[in-house]
Amino acid sequence: MSTAKKGDSVLFNYTGTLEDGTVFDSTFEDACSSDDCSSGECSTDDCGCDHETGPMQIVIGSGEFFPQIEEALEGMSKGEKKSIVVPSADAFGEFDESKLFTVSVSDLPEDFDAEVGDELILSGDDDEEMGVTVIEKNAEEVTFDANHPLAGNDLTFELELVEIL
Repeated sequence: MSTAKKGDSVLFNYTGTLEDGTVFDSTFEDACSSDDCSSGECSTDDCGCDHETGPMQIVIGSGEFFPQIEEALEGMSKGEKKSIVVPSADAFGEFDESKLFTVSVSDLPEDFDAEVGDELILSGDDDEEMGVTVIEKNAEEVTFDANHPLAGNDLTFELELVEIL
């Protein structure tokens, strides 16, 4: 049986989880039940309901995905499964307290209505955009977090090689 090698185009499924078992992304169609997805009990942060399902296709060694995942796929055979952990420093970085900032409500647009947990794109005077999450809000101030939502988390991936193309 042939094994995947650098330069091969492959199809693989994965489920990505956090240390506490929370599924943050999956290509498997049954990552969560459709009842959870339709009821709103399952969100992108919980199980990937909002993501397309089905195997991901990459060329091993092309840098399309985390290098540790591409390296793990090397040597795998069709149908083989493997688990790998990508440390936070190699994934979305360590959590950086300096990326937390507070803005006075008076400095925000009058129609600003974001709530805690909302993910937004903020634009500055120089048209530079920054992804943030609202982490605290009161009548006077809003605190934003510009870290990636998965920053500071080691990511565990359960891989299954579907096909070597």
